[in-house]
Amino acid sequence: MSEEILVNVTPRETRVAVVENGMLQELHIERGWRRGVVGNIYKGKVQRVMPGMQAAFVDIGLERAAFLHAADIVKPTPVAEGQSEGEEAPLPPAPTRPIAELLREGQEIVVQVVKDPIGSKGARLTTQLSIPSRYLVLLPRTRVVGVSARIEDEAERARLKGHITSLSPTGDSHGYIVRTNAEGQPEEQLAEDVAYLGRVWGLIEERARSARVGERVYEDLNLPLRAVRDLMRKDVEKVRVDSRETCERLRVFAAQYMPGLDEKIEHYTGARPIFDLYGVEDEIQRALDKEVPLKSGGYLVIDQTEAMTTVDINTGSFLGQRNLEETVYRTNLEAAQSVARQLRLRNLGGIIIIDFIDMTDSEHKRQVLRQLEKSLARDHAKTTVYEFSPLGLVEMTRKRTTESLERQLSEPCHECGGRGTLKTPETVTYEIFRDIVRQVRQFDAPRLMVIASSKVVARITDEESAAVAELEEFLGKSIRFQADDQYAQEQFDVVLL
Repeated sequence: MSEEILVNVTPRETRVAVVENGMLQELHIERGWRRGVVGNIYKGKVQRVMPGMQAAFVDIGLERAAFLHAADIVKPTPVAEGQSEGEEAPLPPAPTRPIAELLREGQEIVVQVVKDPIGSKGARLTTQLSIPSRYLVLLPRTRVVGVSARIEDEAERARLKGHITSLSPTGDSHGYIVRTNAEGQPEEQLAEDVAYLGRVWGLIEERARSARVGERVYEDLNLPLRAVRDLMRKDVEKVRVDSRETCERLRVFAAQYMPGLDEKIEHYTGARPIFDLYGVEDEIQRALDKEVPLKSGGYLVIDQTEAMTTVDINTGSFLGQRNLEETVYRTNLEAAQSVARQLRLRNLGGIIIIDFIDMTDSEHKRQVLRQLEKSLARDHAKTTVYEFSPLGLVEMTRKRTTESLERQLSEPCHECGGRGTLKTPETVTYEIFRDIVRQVRQFDAPRLMVIASSKVVARITDEESAAVAELEEFLGKSIRFQADDQYAQEQFDVVLL
């Protein structure tokens, strides 16, 4: 499998695309005026403690107060008697004490953002700080050494765990999580990361002591550097960057933290925009559509709502060759692959309900579910897939830390208010008639004028002309209609003359 990372840099926007086998799989966008805050550490102040919700609102200098749940408040773990400094300790259990005993209003607290503000919700916080590097994640004041579940080789897991335990400085009460990228790395590389994280944490502690409330203590890397740190693996063939300055910066960063991989970073100098060359721009436009066509002729319908995302699968024009069950099975298999890609591309998270076409064969169901899990294996976000429900639905969750692609690039329609539909000219016509009667009964005027969109006026003066004549006779008033192209289809005004 060939994988490339494309970086498009403009003065106010940076975009990173992950392309696998010529197809866009992931898109990350960062705009200068609205950078994400996930990973940032702030000096905050508790505004409100809400015992009924076991949570508190914390002011960290953002537009809206951030949310901190009691389960995300972690106290440092003391070293148990008889436990050596290098020994692993379990993660602290979730607090059982009420939130009022853990926090008080006006208290200053150092917190980290784990979820960006999404929609009307403020950012989500935790007191369990984590500082990522290339191969490790530092967990300050938490005595634990964990290894990524994606490293499956038990011997490699034990090797990495042993190295990290031995590399931890004497008297160090911090914990570490070994990232997937660390697989196969020598001890020297891990030692560099441990030293780097130690320096970063020392700086954070120093800043936290002197920082004011609402001040940022630590900021995560910008998007291009994060992309190289998190997305660049050995199987990535190239990282192409269309900005010379950014390219040099990435090479320096890679040479320092990923020796050998810096050679894969190259400056793109082609005449065509880099995203056009790889067809990424067209893919982005298609990612905003509700319908996703499948090669077989079937299609997906993706609906994103506040509560959940639903995916419906249809056979469309695919007729199959053998029988109905085989046609349905093949459509569902293809759909499972497409769904996994669309979730990554559109950055959909939360609860996701997939309505596969009904299958009677239990083996077919198992194979479709397996295909879905296999296709999700390369997803960087944590996913959980459940078995088929009695209604034939597959329920799954995908961890969401930032807004979806649609909500980053789009806003609700001003004409329909985000409903996605408009009232028909016929519906608006009868609303106008009712409003005319209402106005005449309330106010006395000899004549009325109705201003509406050209579509509505055309219907009234043509198909509804007899109804208008009857209305004039019933009310004893003269009614005139005027079309205005500035009016939306649902807009109208009844003016008394």
